[in-house]
Amino acid sequence: MTLKEDLIRDHAGLQENRQARRYFAKFETILSHLPRVAAEMERDGRLTRRELEVLGLHLTALGRTFRALSHKYLMTGRDTGVFLGSLTVDRSASGFPVMRELMSMASDAAQAGGVEDRIPEPEELKEAMLAAILGERRIPTDLQYAMSQRLYRDLLLDGALFWPRNDVVLRGLTSEPRVYLMHWSAWDGQRNLPVIWMMEVEDVGRTPLRDDFARLARVQGHLMAQALPELKLLTVAKGFDDDFDQLQPKRLRRLTVGPMYSSAYTRQTEGLGAVMEAARAPAGEDWALAWTLETLEAERTRSERTGWFSSAERAVWALEPLVGAETGATRIERAAILPERIYQALVESGAPGFADVVKYVVGGGRLWRAG
Repeated sequence: MTLKEDLIRDHAGLQENRQARRYFAKFETILSHLPRVAAEMERDGRLTRRELEVLGLHLTALGRTFRALSHKYLMTGRDTGVFLGSLTVDRSASGFPVMRELMSMASDAAQAGGVEDRIPEPEELKEAMLAAILGERRIPTDLQYAMSQRLYRDLLLDGALFWPRNDVVLRGLTSEPRVYLMHWSAWDGQRNLPVIWMMEVEDVGRTPLRDDFARLARVQGHLMAQALPELKLLTVAKGFDDDFDQLQPKRLRRLTVGPMYSSAYTRQTEGLGAVMEAARAPAGEDWALAWTLETLEAERTRSERTGWFSSAERAVWALEPLVGAETGATRIERAAILPERIYQALVESGAPGFADVVKYVVGGGRLWRAG
């Protein structure tokens, strides 16, 4: 089996309309909980207020991407006489849409202006649908499809979506103008998961980084090239520290959102599969989402000679005791967001491997940390 065949063997299209609608409804529910999880972490001191705000931007963009795809595939499985496409998801590794879907969306966005001009306004389409229903006594599937594509392309034109690559953005701090929180994100094409990066750096250059366009472009290019899930945080941070003498990294964080587990859409190969089967949760509550936050922090700096008459400060990174050389991080926090019924089944089953996983439980309009 080739690498490509191996990567796509568990990809499946959601061919039926009800199946696709439930999938998007499930993710709308799941994603609505994530800002509250981040807020809980900020209250616990595990995220700063600036990091919370940054994560909010990326999570909002992720929600808009799912909404756009929902519009795109609104007519999946409907009897239109022609095949209108279906969303392909990774049923094994992540439960999320595959990378190809996001690349297709980015391509659609690049052409949205021209095509959008030929699709009437939503109000005009609504009137045409009413005329078809009341006057011609038919279901206007052709107009419904046009409406779905109009809404899809409107979202693409509005922007602020989670694209395959979301470039580095600088965020300054009023009280410390030379300290930046840089953030960027990308869709991991191997695992089909969204990954968000944040790095706090101190700028000791003569010209502030935000005004030094040439240096900023190099920084952005370097970090986007290193946004690879297989790289340890230590590798990324040391590479950055070595390449930019006038930027001193203080902390690097990587948040991986997912995988999403659902008995209806994914194949569970881990202990959670038996838990979800035992829970027998109704549709809409048969899911769990993993959330992994890796952190690498500098404990001090040391001076390193970079030439005959020059030197630079390099970070000395704090690594997790015993396993730090393997993980390349100061700490790794694993969490799961799950409905109350799944959580109860997890507790009753005593499934191994979840003792060090923080559980955020949702139910009855509340979200709480269970351990």
